[in-house]
Amino acid sequence: MVKKLFLTASIVYTIALVIASLVNLNSVPSLGSSFDDKIYHCIAYLGLAFLWMTYFKPSTQKHIKVIVFIGVILFGIILELVQHLINPNRTYDNYDLMANCIGVLLGTLIAVRLQIITLK
Repeated sequence: MVKKLFLTASIVYTIALVIASLVNLNSVPSLGSSFDDKIYHCIAYLGLAFLWMTYFKPSTQKHIKVIVFIGVILFGIILELVQHLINPNRTYDNYDLMANCIGVLLGTLIAVRLQIITLK
């Protein structure tokens, strides 16, 4: 039951992240820094990595954490490229990719470190 909940949450979060990445987000609240966008990227990918890592954590596959980590990083790269191609108001930014990667790393470390729930 809990495993299905994490799968559903992971899928819904992934879809929401895709939508948020492809539409214009003009009314995002300001955090008062010059790099708010990078903070949002980091937090978004922290959540994404955390959810998928937690879902796959009880897997018996030997390298599942590495596979999920690389998968989420590739997802961020592809989404950054797609948003640039689809939405003329969005631009490709290497710093966004770096923020995504930092978020994935943090989300992965938190999920692995917390050992929240053994999903069965």
